[in-house]
Amino acid sequence: AGEDPSSWSKNGNNLVTTFASLQQPDGSFLWTAYTADNPCGMTARAIPALLGKPYPILPGQAAPDLPVPGRPAIAAPEVATAAQQPETLPVADPVEWQPVTITDDYGEMVRLDTMPVRIVSLAPANTEILFALGLGDRVVGVTDYCNYPAEATAKPKIGGYSTINIERVMATQTDLVVAAFGNTEEAINRLKSLGLTVIALNPDSVEGTLHDIRLAGKATGTEAEAERLAASIEARIDAVKEKLKNVTRPPTVAHVIWYDPIWVSGSNTFQDELITFAGGTNAFPDLEGWQIASLERFITTDPEVIIVNSGTGMGDEGVDLIYRYFMNEPRLKSMKAIQQNRVYVIDSDLIDRGGPRLVDALEEVAADIHPGLFEGNTRNEAPVPQSPGFGVIALICALSAVFLLRVRR
Repeated sequence: AGEDPSSWSKNGNNLVTTFASLQQPDGSFLWTAYTADNPCGMTARAIPALLGKPYPILPGQAAPDLPVPGRPAIAAPEVATAAQQPETLPVADPVEWQPVTITDDYGEMVRLDTMPVRIVSLAPANTEILFALGLGDRVVGVTDYCNYPAEATAKPKIGGYSTINIERVMATQTDLVVAAFGNTEEAINRLKSLGLTVIALNPDSVEGTLHDIRLAGKATGTEAEAERLAASIEARIDAVKEKLKNVTRPPTVAHVIWYDPIWVSGSNTFQDELITFAGGTNAFPDLEGWQIASLERFITTDPEVIIVNSGTGMGDEGVDLIYRYFMNEPRLKSMKAIQQNRVYVIDSDLIDRGGPRLVDALEEVAADIHPGLFEGNTRNEAPVPQSPGFGVIALICALSAVFLLRVRR
């Protein structure tokens, strides 16, 4: 700041050459990893710097209200694969549709006058819900992290969880966007300003997940399927509770999402509720949300059971990264869970997503905490990697963002 642009240089390169070297394959600019989730702001500053001409609005300034001239089919970026450009587009079934009005998790009332047939999902949990409702053929766009079911990976990609590519969303010609709080309010409002119908989901509990399954069913004309799915999940939850009805002393359980420092799930989280449903008690009830527990605090607390996330975002070699830390760290050798081999790995996609597979996580955690009550439990080894997941930093940020938004509500 304060330097003369005409004489500025870095490693022998002038300002223009330096900026040009920072352009990414998709055309955006990126010059620091610490703001990788906001390439729009960096691009908005780089382009006028290179052109020598100012934008009509400043980066970060709200865009003016302009009429939306329909939704032309915007060409997908050249980097898009064939899987991102389906040749056939879903069309509405010849069924009678009664307009519905729903209230989403933002508290916004959304009216749907026609049945949605081109749906974009902006979160992995949303994608899982839509496919579980039998809507896979209507989904025309998903995020880079939507990896379940397998069919979802072949859908056109519209960007990351908090790095939504608005142009790609528009290119899908979607008539319903199923968003999430982690997409940022700014991105959601931008989609709405372009004339898109958007509903935002943010389940913050098991009950909230069931509610959002039913809400998605109402919004898409699959209420019967949603009710069957929710009832099936409720029945499985009840079956777990039935097996645990005679448990008199729930053991202390820690759910760890990262190490060095150790991040744990505290009170008012999905994982805290699952631990309770699974016949355990959270070892860190005084920590609200997802927080760091110091190594000294963790050792002193000495939870009887430790559930650790798979090595999210680390590839095949890192799937049991957290597990190996707990089993090999010399300072933890005296802990009961280590000595008794009661450290278990769980697929982070199961336990961190508010979707239909949350009940799978419950059944696994219950079997880990009470192996004698659940037959065939041999889950004390790291699982085979299922997916790259969010990446630990993105995961922590996403979970924390959702928690903070919930607190603000």
